[in-house]
Amino acid sequence: MTDAWVPSDVELGRRAFRRRQTRRSVLVSALSTLVLAALLAVALIGSPGWARVQQTFFDPEVAVAALPRVLQGLWLNVQVLVVASVGVLLFALLLATIRTLRGPVFFPLRALAAGYTDLFRGVPLIIVLYLVGYGIPGLDFFGRMPAAFWGTIALILTYSAYVSEVFRAGIEAVHPSQRLAARSLGLSHGQAMRRVVLPQAMRKVTPALMNDFVAMQKDVGLISVLGAVDAVRAAQIETSHFFNFTPYVVAGLLFVLLAWPMIRLTDWLSARTRAREQAGSLV
Repeated sequence: MTDAWVPSDVELGRRAFRRRQTRRSVLVSALSTLVLAALLAVALIGSPGWARVQQTFFDPEVAVAALPRVLQGLWLNVQVLVVASVGVLLFALLLATIRTLRGPVFFPLRALAAGYTDLFRGVPLIIVLYLVGYGIPGLDFFGRMPAAFWGTIALILTYSAYVSEVFRAGIEAVHPSQRLAARSLGLSHGQAMRRVVLPQAMRKVTPALMNDFVAMQKDVGLISVLGAVDAVRAAQIETSHFFNFTPYVVAGLLFVLLAWPMIRLTDWLSARTRAREQAGSLV
């Protein structure tokens, strides 16, 4: 029976050195962060108008009083976000698939998809909200629909243009040999896309997709311009009631809390993808 491996003195010295370096880095980072925070706090609190700003934007009593109404509005934002995310994924994938079609017979579809993405990537979201929220209902094609419905449609139309380009970049990043190999095995174009190309494309563009959805989490608050009582509109109502801007700060903090898990997950996935690429394990 062989003896268990025992690290050499050199290896033990390297490990001890790395531990010391890690502890030193953590201490320096914590100290520099505390010093910076203290300097910012002193500069902020010591400013001549801090008392007035604190009363106007950071009143604890107003924050507690406005929190239930703003939370109720945030639930509408979450509902719109979930529905819009599903709609964006499906519509953007359809657009990306159309733009990657080969052959002259599909030129009208490719041109239409390209024109759509160019248009909605160029028009500001708030203008799309006004056009969809006030223009389409004026055509009287549909019955009376809530403002959140039209806000969701506007979000889908705008973000599908961005996400479709991300999907298209991922599809085109898959080596052509993958598609040719799938076709040589007897798969149709649709089967090759669904079983071979899209899984690889999705893995390549997942961090970029998540960044787009983090941005959409903030833009969901713009549906308030159509009259939907979401977190932003609820904060506006409470601000008018208390003559104080603290409800807006409360709404902003709630949006940060809503987006923070997705931001951290995006960073983790990006780091994981970089590590896999450096290790040469990514197809």
